[in-house]
Amino acid sequence: MTVTWTSGYGIEEAMPIVEWGLEGKESTFLSPAGTLTFSRNSMCGPPARTVGWRDPGFIHTSFMKDLWPSTKYYYKVGHKLFNGSYIWGQLNSFTSSPYPGQDSVQRVIIFGDMGKAERDGSNEYNNFQPGSLNTTDRLIEDLRNIDIVFHIGDLVYANGYLSQWDQFTCQIEPIASKVPYMVASGNHERDWPNTGSFYKNLDSGGECGVPSETMFYVPAKNRAKFWYSLDYGMFHFCIANSEFDWREGTEQYKFIEECFASVDRHKQPWLIFISHRILGYSSASWYAEEGSFEEPMGRESLQTLWQKYKVDLAFFGHVHSYERTCPIYQNYCVSDERVNYRGTFNATIHVVVGGGGAALADFTTLQTSWSLFKDYDFGFVKLTAFNHSSLLFEYKKSSDGKVYDQFWITREYKDILGCDTIGNCPSTTMAS
Repeated sequence: MTVTWTSGYGIEEAMPIVEWGLEGKESTFLSPAGTLTFSRNSMCGPPARTVGWRDPGFIHTSFMKDLWPSTKYYYKVGHKLFNGSYIWGQLNSFTSSPYPGQDSVQRVIIFGDMGKAERDGSNEYNNFQPGSLNTTDRLIEDLRNIDIVFHIGDLVYANGYLSQWDQFTCQIEPIASKVPYMVASGNHERDWPNTGSFYKNLDSGGECGVPSETMFYVPAKNRAKFWYSLDYGMFHFCIANSEFDWREGTEQYKFIEECFASVDRHKQPWLIFISHRILGYSSASWYAEEGSFEEPMGRESLQTLWQKYKVDLAFFGHVHSYERTCPIYQNYCVSDERVNYRGTFNATIHVVVGGGGAALADFTTLQTSWSLFKDYDFGFVKLTAFNHSSLLFEYKKSSDGKVYDQFWITREYKDILGCDTIGNCPSTTMAS
């Protein structure tokens, strides 16, 4: 388990540490923390380099290792001053992750595009995240029934005003101090011209990924690229970075295929793809106007991989609403089922879950045949894996936490090994 916190103590002033252990045990462990920061010159442009700059302090990251699976641990972060005294934060707890493949109830939250808001009702710069507090509050209320959270891009909408990162991390601390809070990179974290971003716009406000990559640790080989894989019990997650090139032949494309190919579906039957921008399907008005219903070159580059490796679900943010497709391949629904998917895999179900809190996005008036459920509202998705063969999908509104869309996937290992006739069956000859 990784824990990250911010302080005003540099390495020449104090030693950052984490004290942790099991409840009721006298023996505790001390884990050292690394310390990072960034400067005004680390930013790529205004306002992050100019009126939006604020010193971020020091960001400390520590690792608690050799944990027993599915076990409750207690911890507190602190600093050992050079006069020998200690300064400690409050006591927190978390439950360690299941062993990969472990058969137990596992509950996952997924949403994108949340941002932050003022609880006192005051306004702020870029005050367009009216639903963010509702989403935050619903997760806090149900935290005992949540094991891991994925915030899939457009985290803060600081847009170059660095103090808003502190506001956001304060807002999510009741969640992120108790369960793993995993993130993906979105356009408002990364995009800036001539910085390696696939898109050349100014959406990050000059941040160009520096705050997000420093404040949030993810198990990526290169944190600047911010794509990674993650095992959680019966789930295998492949988190792409839509702000970098994903097309065939690129470094990220190779990562995505390796991530899909590396999963043992006997132990981890639930294979999930995550990206911020829509690399699948969306009925957003601007995608419809472009005639694509996706980012250009999105699914064209990846749909053969989704189909070949039988990816159960693909999640996207960026469009601030909720939408679920049928099992779809090359623009066609390959199943008429809507609520209970049984047996052999047909195709990937694509879900837009960008209603975390930012101002809502309009749908097109066109009726897309592959769209089974749309909701112009704030909300999030909860996945519950009951065992290796039963997965419950629920879409909940942030306003009341109630379920407004749901379906089941029921599939045995032999069903995963089996194939249909669309794109994922090995070729045969008369001889074979």
